[in-house]
Amino acid sequence: MTTGTIEPMASKVYLHVGAPKTGTTYLQDRLARNAASLARHGVHYPAGQPLGDPSLFQFRAAVDLLGKEWRGPGEKSAGRWERLAKRVRASKGTVVVSHELLVTASAEKIAQAKRDLVGPGTELHVVYSARDLARQVPAAWQESVKQGQVWSYRRFCNRLQRRAGWFGKAFDLPAVLGAWGEGLPPEQVHVLTVPQSRQGDELWHRFCRLVGADPAWAPRDTDRVNPSLGAVEVAMLRRLNWRLDRRSQAGAYDYLVRELMAERELAGRAVRPVRLPERMRPWVEEETERWIAWIEESGVDVVGDLDELRPLPAPDEPFFDPDKPGAKAQLIAALDALAAITQEAERRPDPDRQLVAKVRRRLQERFG
Repeated sequence: MTTGTIEPMASKVYLHVGAPKTGTTYLQDRLARNAASLARHGVHYPAGQPLGDPSLFQFRAAVDLLGKEWRGPGEKSAGRWERLAKRVRASKGTVVVSHELLVTASAEKIAQAKRDLVGPGTELHVVYSARDLARQVPAAWQESVKQGQVWSYRRFCNRLQRRAGWFGKAFDLPAVLGAWGEGLPPEQVHVLTVPQSRQGDELWHRFCRLVGADPAWAPRDTDRVNPSLGAVEVAMLRRLNWRLDRRSQAGAYDYLVRELMAERELAGRAVRPVRLPERMRPWVEEETERWIAWIEESGVDVVGDLDELRPLPAPDEPFFDPDKPGAKAQLIAALDALAAITQEAERRPDPDRQLVAKVRRRLQERFG
């Protein structure tokens, strides 16, 4: 538990706890790029140091709160939650804390977060951004593969339907908001719906309206996105993950495989998108209606339109199974990935030769 003598001064704390794959990367980066100008208007997005990255700092703080281990490059997470809590309590005005890792926190960690961030005279708000499951399910599967997972699309979907695993819990809107909103009046619990079309920056305008900020206070847009992969590209990456020791190469994997190979090289060449399997549509529709009924009954605040949570009609094209993508299509994707890794190895003044060589060897062994 955090201790200290700093008197709480923030009048409102907005704790954005998820969900993953709902534009959280976009919102966090836009908050970070405009942190200084927002702070001049009394809206704070705390960083670890004056010129530090607030989004990275808050990620490490969330890792620390949850008792997880940060194995990537750079500073470690130990002590970051206490530092964040002190900055929140020392701020005056409105404070935003945002990371989707918080979405499945245990009751014990939720209680600690509330104790640490909020004191007398401070009003806590919990925010959950929600997206229609027909788009969220395929996006979440490919994101998990980019993070090193090896499960098939079918297995991932089956786990979701059982509400098993991290994503299954993270996408259970009533359970998440029931846990995080416990003890709060419904007007301080917010559902932010994600527009079904990415027109302009409507999601950002909604977020600003929610936290009481004028969009003009944050003029710098962001081009940072979490790009989607196609079905073939995810299948190739999943097979590569089988052959790499993800756990022992966390930092190098994040850059070489996830960022360089997946997000830079493969994301722009998707021909067949990953779509919701038709067998899951009845479950998605039933789950959506359960969400909406809970929201309306609970009286929590909605920013956006609940109809945006209902999936659009299925496209006319036949479903392409990413678990059976075909060897030739994967070979082409693998060659593109191999070229990108080779160019990176040549570019680096002091490359991480062990991992680069391992990735190249595994690609060559599997795809020729």
